[in-house]
Amino acid sequence: MQIASTNICERLCNKSIRDISLLLNIPWSTVSGIITKWKQLGTTTTQPPSDRPRNMTERGQRMLKCTVRRSRQLSAESIAKDLQT
Repeated sequence: MQIASTNICERLCNKSIRDISLLLNIPWSTVSGIITKWKQLGTTTTQPPSDRPRNMTERGQRMLKCTVRRSRQLSAESIAKDLQT
């Protein structure tokens, strides 16, 4: 596998983004995104999200508890509708 990746690297090193996309038969925007990610992060793997999930407001928590207590047989869709109103 290392020989194959070395050959690909040698063929692609001095090529433009458009040449690489034509050679690999993938969109040039994909090639550009991969190159940008490599330059910024040093890797092309997907990174975990940087922000925390949003917390529910105090009011939202109270409404959710009230809805669940009212009827434990409600579906997720009906709970969502109740919270939107």
